[in-house]
Amino acid sequence: DARSFKMIELERVDAAIRNLTPTNPECRIEIQGGINRPPLELSATTALYERLEKVAATNGFAPVGSAQVGGASDGNFAAAAGAPTLDGLGAVGSGAHALSEWVQISAMTERANLIHEFIKDLIK
Repeated sequence: DARSFKMIELERVDAAIRNLTPTNPECRIEIQGGINRPPLELSATTALYERLEKVAATNGFAPVGSAQVGGASDGNFAAAAGAPTLDGLGAVGSGAHALSEWVQISAMTERANLIHEFIKDLIK
């Protein structure tokens, strides 16, 4: 598993792995798989993110903030296709996909209200 914030870096790593040669002549290297998910590059999301922050400020919500985590969201495919994409706007919490995962119940109503206001802004 290799992840990156830029496709060019994934391509570089993929090529480097495919060009590995064994140092022992009795060994061979067999590579299976490859890049299976593009990164969610910021260039496709900046304007939408700025719009979300404006909606948050206009409606009295705290700044949303941003983080680039190099994850493997389905949103990566939408962003790679050129669709403005925001990810991570669901529940506030930590430990995603682990036994220690938790969500902050008290933040759910505010998050839902923010998304509601954002959708209203997008469709007007």
